[in-house]
Order: sequence, then C-alpha cells, then structure tokens
Amino acid sequence: MPCGLNPVMEPLSWMLGTWLSDPPGDGTFPTMKPFQYLEEVHISHVGQPMLNFSFNAFHPDTRKPMHRECGFIRLKPDTNKVAFISAQNTGLVEVEEGEVNGQELSIASHSIARISFAKKPHVEQIPATLPCLITCPFQIFLFLSLSQITRKFRLNSDGKLEQTVSMATTTQPMTQHLHITYKKVTP
Repeated sequence: MPCGLNPVMEPLSWMLGTWLSDPPGDGTFPTMKPFQYLEEVHISHVGQPMLNFSFNAFHPDTRKPMHRECGFIRLKPDTNKVAFISAQNTGLVEVEEGEVNGQELSIASHSIARISFAKKPHVEQIPATLPCLITCPFQIFLFLSLSQITRKFRLNSDGKLEQTVSMATTTQPMTQHLHITYKKVTP
C-alpha cells in the first residue's frame, strides 16, 4: 500500500524520483586522470520523515558497475536543516549536514568513518565551512582517504537535477571532484 509523503519532507519533494545522468558526469582530482561516468539515482519515501536514496555509477563504455552509495536524507522538523546519511561500497560511511533553500540542497561532511583497512592517506575530519556536497562515484577511495566532503544538489530551470561534489584529502585541499546532471525518468 503506497504511503503519502510525510509532510516534514515536503521541502525536499523536488528530489523524489528516478534520475539518469544526461550527459555523462565528469570527474577530476589532482591525483587522478579526468574521467566520465553514468549514474542512476533513486530517491523515494515510505511515508516516514525521511527520504531513501541510492546512487549507482557505471563506466560509460563498458557499463561496468562502479561506485555505489545508499542511505537516508532527514529534515529537522520546522527548519531547513538537513542530514544526509550515506554508506558506500568503498568502505566509507558519512554524515553530511546542511540546509535546503528552495530547490537547492547544500551539505558538508559532519563525520566520516572508514573501514580499518582503507588505503592511506587516512580520513581526518576537518570542520566544514562551505555549503556544498558529494557522491564520489568512482573507486577513488581505493587511493585516497577523505578529510572533507561537500555536495550541492539543485533543480535547474530545465527541471534537471544537478550535483556537484567537492572533497579534500589529507594530502589535497578542497577541490571540485564531480559534476553531473540528471534527467528525471520516473516520478
């Protein structure tokens, strides 16, 4: 039985649906060659005061699965304060916090944890000062450990969802890592 959207989540309702990258996303970082990727995003709800999400990235030529990420987006009732809770196939777990303003969500890492056998350089949490965001769709965590992540989601004037991800590691300053635009394929 389908449940209605919890009223607490109305400010984020513009994110709901299945989204496909259009065109492929672009990735770069000082320690790696630039790359492109495809991504499918599912953002849904089950009537609880949160959204569920999954991000699934694929190689644009081979369609080989790459980065996977899933979790929840919570909104503090009667505010614009948002928490983005994510578990990734690279062994990274993160909590990002920020704000939703209209059809833009800006979040930054609040806490980051990694599996014990992640490769160096290791994660060191740095206080976030920029309102941004991340979904690292590639296996970059095999080579780097994050110190800060920022993401920004926005619904553009064409009705497409854009995501920009920036990150810093223990050896690199905050740098834009990913940018991708998605078209909505299901509500």
